[in-house]
Amino acid sequence: MKKNIYALEQIKKRIEDLKGKDIQMSINRGRKKFETITAVIESIYPSVFTVKTQTGMTLQTFSYFDVMCGDVVINGDE
Repeated sequence: MKKNIYALEQIKKRIEDLKGKDIQMSINRGRKKFETITAVIESIYPSVFTVKTQTGMTLQTFSYFDVMCGDVVINGDE
C-alpha cells in the first residue's frame, strides 16, 4: 500500500513540474481506442488536474490515478 502512495506522490510532483508546458498525452478511451493530444496542464487540484488542448482549445480533466494505472501517459519536455 505504501508503495502505491509513494508512486502517486511522484506522479503529482511530475505533473506539478510540467504545469504550463506543452505536453503530449496518450489517452486510453476504452475498447481499443487510443487518442494522442498536445496540451498544456492548466490547473492542479488534490485529486485531479486539467489540461487545455491546443486543437480546439477544450478543457479536459484527468485523475492522478488515470496516470498511475497507465490509462493516461504523459510525455513532456523535461
